[in-house]
Formats: sequence, C-alpha cells, structure tokens
Amino acid sequence: MSLTEVDWSTLPAPVNDGGAAHLVGNRLPSVELRATNGATVIPAELSGIAVLFCYPMTGRPDRDLPDGWDQIAGARGCTPQNCAYRDHYADLTALGAANIFGISTQSTDDQEEAVARLHLPYPLLSDADLKLANGAELPVMEVDGLVMLKRLTLILRGGVVEHINYPVFPPDQDATWVAAKLKGMT
Repeated sequence: MSLTEVDWSTLPAPVNDGGAAHLVGNRLPSVELRATNGATVIPAELSGIAVLFCYPMTGRPDRDLPDGWDQIAGARGCTPQNCAYRDHYADLTALGAANIFGISTQSTDDQEEAVARLHLPYPLLSDADLKLANGAELPVMEVDGLVMLKRLTLILRGGVVEHINYPVFPPDQDATWVAAKLKGMT
C-alpha cells in the first residue's frame, strides 16, 4: 500500500466519541503556533474564514511508522489528506477560505519535510507543546508514548468554530467536505 493510494475498506474507521462536540460556537484559545513558512500563527486571531485540519502525523520515507499504525482507527491517511488539500487548494480559496492550515503535534522540522516532499501550497502548524490541543480540549490519542491529535477539521470565521468534521474518514475526502461547507457559508 502506497502513502497516497489507500484501500480505506481495509482499515478500522474511527468512531465519534463526542470529543469534538463542544467546539462549535467556541472561540479557539489565543495560542501561538509555529508555521512551516517561518510565521507565527494565532488561530483565534485569523480573520475571515479559516480551515484548520488536524491530523496525527505525516510519515517520512526515512522513518518507520509506529508499530501497528494501520490498525489504529483514524491513524492512517495523513499524507492522502494533505495531498487532497493540496489538490483542492485553489478551489477552497476561491470558495472563501482565507487561510488553510494543517496541524499536528510533530516538530516543525518534520512538517517542513512533508511540505517540501508533498509540494504543499499551505503551511503546516506545529502544536508540539499541545497548547492548542489542551486549550481547546481537542481530541487526542497516545501512540508509542507520543500525544497526537485525532483527525478533526475546523472551519472558523473570525476565530470562532462554525463547523467541525469529526471523525474524518476517509481522510482523502475531507477537503471535499470542506468545499461543500464553504459553499454554504458565502
């Protein structure tokens, strides 16, 4: 199985555990996240419509994934999700998304590798210190001693969550879900 071509029917689907139900209508906490383009981003202060898609981690060709990664519900699919946002980026911005960011708890260095390898037109944000995850009470999971974000998409307007997609499955269809929601927001 390649990193981008996945038979989703062979993977365990995540279930809605209610971990994101509290987010709609809430303003995100005012925390700074480092972006792969060198900027510091405060999601709560983003103006206009912003799309934040959270994911556990992008794999790297030079490193093994955690043992049993494909058997963890919702773990597999970060690269296809990022590639779908890459492929739909122009459409999403044309539909009004002023900002699009992927967020994981990986280091900025790991994220910079993914941006370069996958040719992403948007920056990734690092929540390595879990400021956003803890402040917004985002759903997380622990794998091999690492705390990772569960796959979740937030559509914000002026820093306030208007729509959530949780759990996201299959991940490569998330950008299409966002496009449909954006059509209803303009």
